[in-house]
Amino acid sequence: MKINYEYHDVTASESLETFTEQKLESIFTRFDFVIRADVFFKTENTSSDETGMICGIRLSAPGPRLFAEASHDNFRDAVSETANELTKQLKKRKEKMKTY
Repeated sequence: MKINYEYHDVTASESLETFTEQKLESIFTRFDFVIRADVFFKTENTSSDETGMICGIRLSAPGPRLFAEASHDNFRDAVSETANELTKQLKKRKEKMKTY
């Protein structure tokens, strides 16, 4: 399991990386064909107080890359929603995979 972090207009946070690793750990153990995750944290000026902290995660797996992104008022909620969305995508991918 390899995780790359990229920060855009955000200072790096050890606790945020630890939280993200915990969320991705369940994905890596449940779907062993996932090779790598690229995590993007960025902020955006919005008129809503409920959005602005954006987390995007791109997974490398057989076939096209999977990507999900969420925007919330804090990064932890954004990471959780993004991980849930990727889990849904991975379930669909696993159903389509053929075993020989």
